[in-house]
Amino acid sequence: MTYLKGKPKERIILGIDPGTNITGYGVIKVVGPNPELITIGSIDLSKYSDHYLKLKHIFERTQGIIDEYKPDELAIEAPFYGKNVQSMLKLGRAQGAAIAAALTRSLPIFEYAPRKIKMSITGQGAASKEQVAAMLMSILKFKGSKIRLDATDGLAAALCHFYQSNNPSGEKAYKSWKDFMNKNPRRIK
Repeated sequence: MTYLKGKPKERIILGIDPGTNITGYGVIKVVGPNPELITIGSIDLSKYSDHYLKLKHIFERTQGIIDEYKPDELAIEAPFYGKNVQSMLKLGRAQGAAIAAALTRSLPIFEYAPRKIKMSITGQGAASKEQVAAMLMSILKFKGSKIRLDATDGLAAALCHFYQSNNPSGEKAYKSWKDFMNKNPRRIK
């Protein structure tokens, strides 16, 4: 954490969950040890039938979000290999469009695997999207019955980066769910 004259410097983190139908994002502000929600949303790409137009829209909207909220860093979810190679290729392109937008604004980029993000937020690498969303609502104190899970996934990437960048010694090791709760009391409701 950077300090100016004894006070922690404010830091803004943009998190993105790239997708070809919906790209989710969340922006948090961090002052000292306290993250705070600035905004959460999604980029709906379902109206575009052409894959390349989707990529253009992801690029332009990501630039717009960066210009509006002025983040210091971008945390992005890495594509994961499933059963369909074509899906992974498309997700990689969506991720690349968001990364390229961040690069045009000189933002440092940090990539996290989906399991790492889930582990960071819930203590379980195999947590469901709903579990991640519920934990985020508890940690950042917001309600969102109409918020898309893609948006909470983007927010989770931002919060994961905050946790990782505030832990210079590296990975936290948890022996059990009880151990996670004992080491993270402010994250438990």
